[in-house]
This record gives sequence, structure tokens and C-alpha cells, in this order.
Amino acid sequence: MTDHSGAPTGTPHAFQADVSRLLHLMVHSIYSDRDIFIRELVSNAADACEKLRYEALTKPDLINDEGGFAIKITVDDADHRITIADNGIGMSHDDLVSALGTIASSGTRAFLDKLAQTDGEEKVKGAELIGQFGIGFYSAFMVADQVTVETRKAGSQEAFVWESEGQGTYVTRPIPLEKAPTHGTRVTLHLNDASHDYAKPGRLARIIREHSSAIAIPVDVIEKDGEDAQRVAEGSALWTRAKSDIKPEEYADFYRSLASQFDEPALTIHWRAEGRQEYTVLAFIPGSRPLDLFDPARKGRSKLYVRRVLISQEADLLPGWLRFVRLVVDSSDLPLNVSREMIQDSPVFAAIRKGIVNRLLQELTKTAENDSETFKSIWENFGAVLKEGLYEDPERRDALFKLARFTTSKNIETARTLTDYIADLRPNQTDIWYITGDDQKRLEKSPQLEGFRTRGIEVLLLSDPVDAFWVSTALGFEGKPFKSVTQGTADISNVPLLEGETAPSKETSPEIATLIAFMKQTLAENVDDVRASDRLAESAACLVAPAHGRDRRLEQILAQGGMGSISKPVLEVNPSHPLVAALASHFAKGDDKTLIEDAAWLIHDEARVADGEPPADPTQFIARLTRMMTRAAQAPSA
Repeated sequence: MTDHSGAPTGTPHAFQADVSRLLHLMVHSIYSDRDIFIRELVSNAADACEKLRYEALTKPDLINDEGGFAIKITVDDADHRITIADNGIGMSHDDLVSALGTIASSGTRAFLDKLAQTDGEEKVKGAELIGQFGIGFYSAFMVADQVTVETRKAGSQEAFVWESEGQGTYVTRPIPLEKAPTHGTRVTLHLNDASHDYAKPGRLARIIREHSSAIAIPVDVIEKDGEDAQRVAEGSALWTRAKSDIKPEEYADFYRSLASQFDEPALTIHWRAEGRQEYTVLAFIPGSRPLDLFDPARKGRSKLYVRRVLISQEADLLPGWLRFVRLVVDSSDLPLNVSREMIQDSPVFAAIRKGIVNRLLQELTKTAENDSETFKSIWENFGAVLKEGLYEDPERRDALFKLARFTTSKNIETARTLTDYIADLRPNQTDIWYITGDDQKRLEKSPQLEGFRTRGIEVLLLSDPVDAFWVSTALGFEGKPFKSVTQGTADISNVPLLEGETAPSKETSPEIATLIAFMKQTLAENVDDVRASDRLAESAACLVAPAHGRDRRLEQILAQGGMGSISKPVLEVNPSHPLVAALASHFAKGDDKTLIEDAAWLIHDEARVADGEPPADPTQFIARLTRMMTRAAQAPSA
């Protein structure tokens, strides 16, 4: 490895990730706008200053700079170098290895998989991935063929350097204290041939103003050997300013820095709470889904400040079902001299958390009422997450029900509210009917809906995994209980038929009753019961859950997670279907029972396929289907 300083090269280490591929992709595939590297490095420097500001509350001797916190960026046009220096917390050797030697941590594989999926799409989409996987620092390799990091942790008597050319390895070594910052970090970029223009003070200042003007630490740009520093960011926290003084583009720039995304915020919410607790909130709802939206950890990204001192970058200020909101909260009431853990257990913190959640719900409700297009976008991106609150937060369930939008059998294209549903109830309809599954297209064509269509009954089509959970605990909406079309019997006979429709009938002839009894005996290992159906109009059969059993979709999800087993369903048979009538006739005449058994199993497997499941026994399914087709082919033509 080349060492620009001429010092010993040090001990080589391998990056702990698939770096050669990752860094190559970053340089050549991810970005269309390479300017982002400076935003990432400035954000890191600002975070380091915020961390030291917090640590100094209990250890004031850690700070020995009279001039306060600052980020100084020195440009050297002659040698094609940029140095970003901060007087923040700095790093120990272990910090260097952990922070800069482990790329993207647990998110690396997901990151690479996502790149593979988006290969060939517009490069700008790749830029949206950066902050979501902790790899912003490595954007430096887009413009540099070598990166040097010199650092000294505040209060430490040791300093270290980290160097890499971004080819799969890096080196670390100690350096003399006189060559290191008093505390903090210096990142030097040795610009590659295609990036020399970045070593121009004017260009760098413009980029910082565009991307990093709202950070809470001042930023100066200094030309090497120049006397004057050009202040390009004042370090005034955006959330402390009056809303009337802030331009939309300033909000957008701050959102991108906070969220590490490139989209526009769909909604910006800025308010100051006064009264028993005083705090300022600046919240953003992203314009697109973050890639980690459904991460099992479900962590939000909420920064908590106390009188502009950063206390936590992942404060537990929002419930899991609001984790997509990007949030900054600055409190005047929380004490500065207690730990993060004690703060989050305090009654004041709990009251602030409750107030923020309630206000966000109010703002979402207001948007839904006054700006349907914006809310439509928010719901399309985050509706599945908001619906988690229907299950997890019963206290706010009514408010969330008013926000919720549903695709229904009545309107596939436009999502409807439960209020819309209640307003369109059919005469004598007393329930809100729903069907759950993992594929909306399949739900639209589900045989279980046929009888409901003949009576004009609207059915909610619930295809998100969380739907199977919240409907199992929700009592109802405006006095109307939720009821599954696939669970137990569906008593809708009191709802009048639409004009021209004929009601399916459960009335069975003796021949049909005998066939059903035979099918129940034949399929006993796979079904709990076989019975005549009044919910089918066109299909021969469908599967439903027993009256007191769990919804079939919920049962499948729980079984996949090892939290239960799948019980036997009920097979409902349409007595009016020509296939069922023909089989009953054959059975009554004493025809080949193997034919009837094969048909019974095929009807059962057909119902499973309609539910998105494979045949019970694929090998037997093929054998039975082959025998049936052979018989049909050999039958004499009429």
C-alpha cells in the first residue's frame, strides 16, 4: 500500500464484509451524484461533536478548545487533497476497527441483494440505499483512491491512523500525539484523477450549503495556505428557528441529512409544545420506503436533544408502528445530568413520547382529510406499518381505523375507508366482512367471495401479514364486528340478492348428501368436515376454517414461525355445481368408486390451489389428474 506520508505501512487487516464487490459497486454503480460524499463525511463529523458535547456534561475536562465545536475543511488544489477535521469525540483503535473496518455490519448482504435487484435501473436509486445500511463513510472512495483517517479519542494519550485504498484491506498504526488532533478526527481524501475539481473551495462550499447547511455544528472551508476561513454553515439548529423563517428547500435538505435518503419528504411537521412540558419537534415522513422498514428489530430513527445537547440518536420516542418517521426532539425539561436509560424511564420522557405520538396522528388525520393525494402516497408506502398499531396499540385503534385505507371487492383500484364501508352497508348487513391472504390478486378471485357478490356485500381484501393479527383482536368499528368470509359459516341469507342474481342453496338432494358423506370419509385425514355451501356461486368447492378455529391465514403465519400447527379445514361443496351433480349421479349408480375418490381428492386440491397452497400430495395429485384425463380421453364421444 502506498503511504503518502512516507511512514511505515503498518499491519494490514481485511475488511469484514464482501468489500471488493461492495466498494466497486459503490464507485461504479450506485451513485449518479458523487457530491454526496461530502455530506456523509460532514454528517459523521457533526455526530462526533455532538457525542463529545454530551460526554463533556459529566467530564468537562474532555473539551480543551476555547473556540467551541467546529468542522474545518481544508482544500489543497495543488496536491488534489481534501481534509475534513472535527474536534469531536475521536476514536480509539478498537473504535477504528469497529466503525471503519466492518462495512454495513449486518446489512451488507441485504444491501448487495438489493443492488442485484436494481441492476440496470437508474443509478440515482442506489444513492437512496446509503444511509440505510451504514456505509456512508465509504462513499469517499468514489472520489478518492486513498483515504487517511487520523484520530485521537478525547481524554486519551494515544492516537492512531487508518488508511485504505478501498481494494479490500486497510491498515492501522499508532501515530505521535503531536501529529494528531488534540481530540477528534481528520479525514484526508487523496482525490482520484476524475475528481480533482472537488479541491476547489468554491465548489466544495456550494455542495456543503446545498446538502449540509442545517447541521448543528458550524462548517468552515479553508484554502491551503490561505488566511481566511469561509463559513459555509452557521451551525444553527434548524428546529430552533421559527417556521416562518425556514424555506421548504431547507427542510428538505435537513431531512436528507437526518434520514440519509435522497427523496423529498412527503410530510414535514414542525411544532413547539408548551405547558407542563416544553419541547420542540421536527418530524418528517419520507417520500419513499426505507429498505429497513420491515427489519425485525423495527428501530426508529429519533434524535433526542436536551437544550441542543444530543442525548441519543436512537431514542425510544416512537412506537414500532411509527418507525418510518424521522424525528428530532429538543426538550427543555429533561435533566442533562442523568443517563440515557434514566431519561427514557422518566415520567417527563413518557409524557413527551405520548404527546408526540398523538400529534403525529392528528397531523396524519388532517392530511387525510385535506390532502388526499399526499395521504394516498403515505398510505401506499407505510400503511402496512401503521396497521401494526391496530394490533399493538388498542388505545389508539379508533384513531388508526379512521386513517386506514382498504382495497375491497367493491373497488379494487381506489382504497376506501371503514367509514365509506359502513355508509354502503347492504340492507340487513350487520358485519364488516373481510378475507385475508398473501396475494391481493388471488383474493380478488377467491371462490369464497362468490356468494357475497350475488348480494352486493363488500369485502375487505387484506393481503398484508399484519392484517391476520389485528382483525383477530379488533372488536369492530362503529358497532359493526369484523367477520371473516373464510371462517365458519357465512350467514348472509338476510341480505337481499342483487337484481338478476340467484341465491346459492344449501338444500341438498339425497344423492348430493350421500356424495358429501363419501367425500368426508375419503378426505378424513385432510379435512375436519365436508358440507354443502351457500357462499359458492360458480366454483365447485372452497376451504374455510372451522367456526371456532383461527383464521386460516393467521394460522399459517403462526405455523411458519413455529408458534403452532395448522388445523384441518372444512371443505365446502357447491351442491349446484355441474361437476358435483355429475359425481353424485355416478356415485348413486354405483359407478367406479376409484373415479369418485380421485375426483374428491382433485376437488380438495383445487380448493387448496385457489387458496394459494400446493396440492396436499403433489405426486398423488399428478397421478389422479392423469387417470381422470385418460378416462375422459377414452370415453366415447356423444
